[in-house]
Amino acid sequence: MATVLITGLSGTGKSSALTELASLGHRVVDTDDAGWREYHPAPDPTDPVHQGEWLWVEDRIAELLDTEDDRSLFVSGCVRNQSVFADRFEAVVLFDAPLDTMLDRVAGRTTNPYGKSAVERAMIEADHREVLPLLRASCTHVLDASRPLHDVVADLVAIASFADRGGDGDGGRTGGARP
Repeated sequence: MATVLITGLSGTGKSSALTELASLGHRVVDTDDAGWREYHPAPDPTDPVHQGEWLWVEDRIAELLDTEDDRSLFVSGCVRNQSVFADRFEAVVLFDAPLDTMLDRVAGRTTNPYGKSAVERAMIEADHREVLPLLRASCTHVLDASRPLHDVVADLVAIASFADRGGDGDGGRTGGARP
């Protein structure tokens, strides 16, 4: 079955999509959960926003991707070393949303405390400027994650289904895709 990486910045709805995908019977892993990533402090922090970074625990991710199952696997995360595993995913789907939408979502969510402090919100803004262009350049699909969740999840299921049949995606033009 297909293996799909869902990536994007905080507040784009990755965790919400995983919850919905799990309810549909798909295998899901949120790499924000404990044990999937480790924090690495910056050797010479330049400011409060750039103090360090989270990186995947590569042995755990490799083991996960080596596991056989008859269901599609959706993995969510946004870390620098996810590129090490890019060739292990049939699709890399970027969740994109306007910055204001992302900041509104993190301010109102109750399932994750990240994004509540001024420094964390500044980190999201910096990631929007610095990281989002890198994600956009390396993904196979871009989905407009400001759309209703059920539409975004339907697109993910379609992408996985197409990839499972040996397709290479539809050029990022799956419903609701943004250029």
